Amino acid sequence: MTKETDWEERYQEEDTPWDKGEPAPGLIDWLNKQKLAPETRVLVPGCGRGHDASAWAKAGFETTGIDLSYLALSYARQKYESVPNLAFFPGDFLEEKPRETYDLIFEHTLYCAINPVRRDEYAQALDHWLKPGGHFLAIHFVFPLSEEGPPFGASKDEIIKRFESTFELIEDWKPRHFEGRQDEERMFLWKRK
Repeated sequence: MTKETDWEERYQEEDTPWDKGEPAPGLIDWLNKQKLAPETRVLVPGCGRGHDASAWAKAGFETTGIDLSYLALSYARQKYESVPNLAFFPGDFLEEKPRETYDLIFEHTLYCAINPVRRDEYAQALDHWLKPGGHFLAIHFVFPLSEEGPPFGASKDEIIKRFESTFELIEDWKPRHFEGRQDEERMFLWKRK
């Protein structure tokens, strides 16, 4: 049984190799060509230091980032305080129920960070946080699942099977990536049924 990760401790110890100090290249590319309605409200669960959330807000969308680590959120608030339409809150995506739902959820390095035995909870959490007809955009790590992690890998097939009962897969592709991740990332765009 894999033990749960102490995310606050990881940030305190600066043990955050997933944090590249900027938004994911695949997200930047997607935002440059997207055709979302301007009033789209975006949630970035597991937002960490807020780089991806800031990209959404800079693209003009009302964006909320949530994370378990208060230290990461403090950094995000400090670094991105001047960005309009952006807020950061402590929150547990898997455990909490939101007061209101979102039009789009974007995730990058959250699915791979949670204990694989909780992946069904992750799929259920999407139902709680996302409006019917809303979109789920994700950059997933695709490599074999192992006991060592995070990150915990997943296959493309496993990801599709996990979400296809409640989501329609619109598109999946290999995104532009950070150095060293050339064969590790796959991007998925889903629409909630």
